[in-house]
Amino acid sequence: MRWIHAAGRGLLVLVVVLTGYVASGARADDGSAGGRGPLTLATAGDLTGYLGPLLQGWNRTHPGERVTLVELPDAADETHAQMVTDLRGGERGRFDVLNIDVNWTSEFAAAGWIRPLPRERFPLGTFLPPVVDTATYDGRLYAVPYVTNAGLLLYRKDVLAKEGVPPPRTWAELERAARTIAPKYGLDGYAGQFLPYEGLTVNAAEAVYSAGGTILGDEGERVTVDSAAAREGIGFLVRGVREGWIPRAALTYKEEESKQAFQDGRLLFLRNWPYAYVVASAPGSPVAGRVGAVPLPGPDGPGTSVLGGSNLAVTTHARHPDSAARLIAYLTGESVQRQVLTRGALPPVRADLYDDPELVRRFPYLPTLRESVLSAAPRPKSPRYDQVSLAVQAVLHDALTGHATPAQTVRRLARELAAISHR
Repeated sequence: MRWIHAAGRGLLVLVVVLTGYVASGARADDGSAGGRGPLTLATAGDLTGYLGPLLQGWNRTHPGERVTLVELPDAADETHAQMVTDLRGGERGRFDVLNIDVNWTSEFAAAGWIRPLPRERFPLGTFLPPVVDTATYDGRLYAVPYVTNAGLLLYRKDVLAKEGVPPPRTWAELERAARTIAPKYGLDGYAGQFLPYEGLTVNAAEAVYSAGGTILGDEGERVTVDSAAAREGIGFLVRGVREGWIPRAALTYKEEESKQAFQDGRLLFLRNWPYAYVVASAPGSPVAGRVGAVPLPGPDGPGTSVLGGSNLAVTTHARHPDSAARLIAYLTGESVQRQVLTRGALPPVRADLYDDPELVRRFPYLPTLRESVLSAAPRPKSPRYDQVSLAVQAVLHDALTGHATPAQTVRRLARELAAISHR
């Protein structure tokens, strides 16, 4: 019995020693202190090439927490697919920090792929109010707003000036100019992003929201799309393609293709994100100096943009979560947010930058953009957002190609969304 007790005590000591060794090794793997160490940041393709230099600044001042940037495809659907594949790999995943579309926060949080974050570590009170909601799920903060966005209506101000016509505030004014003025100058009337991908979901949601409708409620549990407002919004787009003031080529446009059509001088009006204004107005652009921007129109006045942009999230398998949080705080600080705008032509989330006289002189669309962001609405929130978006894309594409009426479209969409929400 004494031998058994001694052996038991020895075994207990061995277990304690081994446990301490394993824990010590785990802490060492997490970095020198508080989970610090190198990181990998995954993002969609950086179209303006600004993010690499920003991260070089971090790497110079944080040599023990260096960030490796991984650029995924610039198409949102492809980026989503690659991120999800990595996240499903669990501990084998490559990515520590994700720069995610604002509408993926709910999906990734519900799936347990990203960590809840302490609000007090980030300057949320300095952000434009609507953007913070995009980073929450079920009442908790799961990401930090990094870039915001709202759709704008770009227009050829030289053409409208020659005609003595102000930029449109309503759909009727937009439609009239697209039908009657654009052909006089050899231009197509109006385009958005109507290829069946995430951009079509955005354009469809903006049309529905601008008419006063909604698509989903209660975090995706209630389907609300079968309404007169949704029929009116979708009808506006369907009518444009049928009557020709939306060119059929627009059914193949994503952001870049539509921006290029406008920049090449082929469009009178374009719905796009602010970066398109910056690029089309840059020296060397065929339409430089001839581009204006106003809020998206609606049936009776300014419409409603979808709130775009991206949030920064920490994966649940992040190797160095404290470094990840420190990096996010750095990227959302005032000086870096200023560079997000000046280098990347992307709208910052910090409210005070929209009132900066120097920035407004350089980016004259900022007051319009602030107005659009403050009145913008998020895309339908759902933990199954990828399925929701695919359904919207497929159903709206059938409508735009003339295979369904607006009434048939909203009924079918309501059925498909109800099936998704009850899976």
